[in-house]
This record gives sequence, C-alpha cells and structure tokens, in this order.
Amino acid sequence: MARYIGPKTKIARSLGSPVYGYDKIYEKKNYPPGMHGLARKRRKPSEYRMQLLEKQKAKYTYGVQEAQFRRFYQIAISKGGVTGENLMQILESRLDNVVYRLGIAKTRPAARQLVSHKHITVNGKVVNVPSFMIRPGDVVGVREKSKSLFVIQESLAARVDKYSWLQWDQANMEGTFLQYPVRAEIPENINEQLIVELYSK
Repeated sequence: MARYIGPKTKIARSLGSPVYGYDKIYEKKNYPPGMHGLARKRRKPSEYRMQLLEKQKAKYTYGVQEAQFRRFYQIAISKGGVTGENLMQILESRLDNVVYRLGIAKTRPAARQLVSHKHITVNGKVVNVPSFMIRPGDVVGVREKSKSLFVIQESLAARVDKYSWLQWDQANMEGTFLQYPVRAEIPENINEQLIVELYSK
C-alpha cells in the first residue's frame, strides 16, 4: 500500500486542518498554500468542495489510500446503522491507529513503521500489516525482543490513558481493544456525514 511522503504542512494547509498533529508552521499559516492562499480562504467553498475536503482530511489523518478508503465505506454501509459512525469505527480499529492510540508510538506514521518492522503483536502473534483490523477483545502488544527499543520506551513514558475503549497493561506492555468507540469518543475533527453525502452521489 502506497503512502504519502511529501511535505506534510502543505497538505495540512490545503485541508485547513493539522491532519499530522501539531505543526508550528501551520499555526502561523493556517490558510491554503500558494500566492492566492488567503483569497481562497475568504471565498466560500462549494458543497462538493467541503465534502471532498472532509474525505481528504480523513484519508490523510488515518494514512489511507483512496481504494482502501472506498472499501472501508462499503463495509460501513453493509454493517447497518449509522454509516458515518461505522466508517469512523473502522478507521479507528486499524492496527496502526490502535498502536498510536495506546501510546506505543507518538504518531500514526511511527506506529505504521513499528507494525511494518514486526515490532507489534496481536493476540501473541506478530502482525506486520498496518491495515489489519482489530476486533473487540483483541490484545495488541509489543514483541518481546522490541520492548527495550528507545522509541517505544520514550513514547510509553509520555503516554496517558485517554480512551475508554482501550485498556493498557504496563507490566506486559500490551493493550486490549475493549469495544468499538462511539463517535462522541473519537477526538478527530472530521465531519463524516459530508463523506457519506459525497459517496452517496
């Protein structure tokens, strides 16, 4: 699966949201890039543009490509209930995102790298697929040989328990995915209803 490796601040400015986390450059220039950036910010966006921006925001926030995102949307529809909330729950249950939420990595890209380099286990078995879907009851942990890695130790030293759907066991350096989070618990500033409207056209 390809991933974006270009300038992150430029993406954040074009989307109007710090999708890669705190960015001091974005804080100073929170308007679209380019010589007409400020003029574009003042202009009222069309309905389609607003919907597209929300989809792009979700894709870059969670590190998902278009084909995979569209597949997640189809799964969200098939589950029944509120499609937008289902979509957010699917994105939250990706392995790389769970590793990030547990505090094993400071950022989602860092979490993705830990997974790809076989430092992470699911139910005791090494899994190196960042998009692996975690289900309620699954236990995500750090591989025994990797527990002494500085980047993991540094990240865990700064972790705080913020998410009610995750339970962390510091002694064993593993966390349990208790349940799918309700939308109100997910902190991402994404209007998933606009994404549903975009794909419903």
